[in-house]
Amino acid sequence: MAQHTADMPAAAPYWMAQPSKPKLQLPRGACDAHVHVFGPRARFPFADGRSYTPSDASKEMLFALHARLGIEHCVIVQPNCHGFDNRVTEDAVAATGKAYKGIALLPTDVSDAELKRLDAAGLCGARFHYMKHLSKGAPIGDAIALGKRLADIGWHLQIHMEASLIGDMAPALKRAACPVVIDHMGRIDASLGLEQQPFRDLLALMADKNVWIKVSGADRITRAGPPYADAIPFARRLVAEFGDRVLWGTDWPHPNHTHVPDDGMLVDILAEIVPSEAARQALLVDNPQRFYRFAPARKLTPVPSP
Repeated sequence: MAQHTADMPAAAPYWMAQPSKPKLQLPRGACDAHVHVFGPRARFPFADGRSYTPSDASKEMLFALHARLGIEHCVIVQPNCHGFDNRVTEDAVAATGKAYKGIALLPTDVSDAELKRLDAAGLCGARFHYMKHLSKGAPIGDAIALGKRLADIGWHLQIHMEASLIGDMAPALKRAACPVVIDHMGRIDASLGLEQQPFRDLLALMADKNVWIKVSGADRITRAGPPYADAIPFARRLVAEFGDRVLWGTDWPHPNHTHVPDDGMLVDILAEIVPSEAARQALLVDNPQRFYRFAPARKLTPVPSP
């Protein structure tokens, strides 16, 4: 894994400049529970030693996308390229009056004072990576130990891991003192089918009512490509079995991807993942509001029209 330095040029944008307008109308108060903001780099420098250098993807661009998709709440996840300097996420959350919330990247020895400061800024969880393409995460035992302190302030752990690790990591995750959110359907390989061992391990982990999951990432677990027909059965199964502990997100602006997803399409496949309006209300509105406790939605400032 190559390490990027301060003067590394930015990659081409990972996102679609003009995503399609969704045909599916989302319920009032819908939440996109997984996005990132990159830069602007001149104001929020990237961390040295990072594994990728994205183009700027500002909060104003995010707000414009959400206005197009019909989304009023959001969870902004601190991106690995910004490291432990969470200011880019704090800034974006502040601009929404906490109608959006944030997830931090933290060392496991973070001070109580810093946790309280981030909590006041509208962050509510800590993410840990166990993915080969990203910098090595803290030992899972250390992350679980931090969970005791996170529980004290009403935070949760968010885990991004290779599918092959689900079975081995499950015992530790079940010991967490705070809720645990699994990213992107555990990054399973959709081509291996519903009976594959990693997905069976994921279903067994989800039997623990302390564990939540994001049915985001159909575009990441697919091997068939858009419109992600091979990934939809996995998301549908998770929603059907754990409907009160599922969340959804676009993952805009789609870092480190194999292709450029159409965010409008990602919304529209929800009609197949969650055919029932009642289940969509739970996935997009009720579950995220209960879990993240958003402030009331407000009108945001998107990127000005050229």
